[in-house]
Amino acid sequence: QVQLVESGGGLVQPGGSLRLSCAASVSISSINAMGWYRQVPGKERELVASISSGGSTVYADSEKGRFTIFRDHTKNTVYLQMNNLNPEDTAVYYCNVVLYGLGSRWGRGIQVTVSS
Repeated sequence: QVQLVESGGGLVQPGGSLRLSCAASVSISSINAMGWYRQVPGKERELVASISSGGSTVYADSEKGRFTIFRDHTKNTVYLQMNNLNPEDTAVYYCNVVLYGLGSRWGRGIQVTVSS
């Protein structure tokens, strides 16, 4: 049973920063890619950023230059550093892990609220 433990969300003022973490309870060799998605009520879940096992990254256009995704292979953890946050970034953020031959798994989600 793969478990993804997300942390780091909360309330932040516009222009502030947060760092999200997602620790996966699988061996690093099982992981193809890790990423973050977000969802607001009434809208589909959308990609924020992803990182492959080789370190290649993909970002949504609205996050380029503000968000950075990176991995700590020793901890099977993926991070999302979010800077210069604005109210439009308010959403539930979900960690996603793509496993070799086993499909993907989702975290439970973590709330990020950007408000003054």
